[in-house]
Amino acid sequence: MPSITEPARPRDDIPVSERLRLTEIFHSLQGEADTVGLPTVFVRLTGCPLRCGYCDTAYAFHGGAWHSVDEAIAQVGSFGIPTVCVTGGEPLAQPNVHALLTRLCDAGYRVSIETSGALDARGIDPRVVRVIDVKTPGSGESSRHLLDNYQGLRPSDVLKFVITSRADYDWSKAHLSEHQLQAHAQVMFSPSFADVAPKMLAEWILEDRLTVRFQLQLHKVLWGEVAGR
Repeated sequence: MPSITEPARPRDDIPVSERLRLTEIFHSLQGEADTVGLPTVFVRLTGCPLRCGYCDTAYAFHGGAWHSVDEAIAQVGSFGIPTVCVTGGEPLAQPNVHALLTRLCDAGYRVSIETSGALDARGIDPRVVRVIDVKTPGSGESSRHLLDNYQGLRPSDVLKFVITSRADYDWSKAHLSEHQLQAHAQVMFSPSFADVAPKMLAEWILEDRLTVRFQLQLHKVLWGEVAGR
């Protein structure tokens, strides 16, 4: 892939309906959600309309390079791994991501998408696991969260709360109760890597007897603050 610092150069040989602006495609262990620890191919799309305070992939806001859907799928296939995660940035900011998701599913991959929750995720191919980041106040973007995404949640979908403080935790607990989210999807609480000690969040969950899954970002436990890996 070209350097992520390069501007995206036009590709007149790719129809507009087939273009994807990509930052990188790489192979690693899944660090979170329901397939944590599983070798996974990550397709990172470029661009995001949000600026969350805890974002660890700001390098994907700009740059990237244009590829066709077919080119992206061919690169995914070169790793020989059956699990694929489409992420960003914010992948739903690119309309052609839907074609990518559907064709990956058609090719037999187990596919998930990581989305900020600020854009409509309801039209995604139903075979795709939706990992939706519920924006806590500590993100600085909680007003952008789209509650309509709670409609049609499936048991396979994941709602991820990144907790940056006790106030975030209390807000998240109230939000769960208000929207009855645990009845519709998997709910996971994750400590913001630099803000909340994992043990502290674990103790809060246990004290309140919340039926949520505690999760650490495995990739950061293994490799530290290496963005996106």
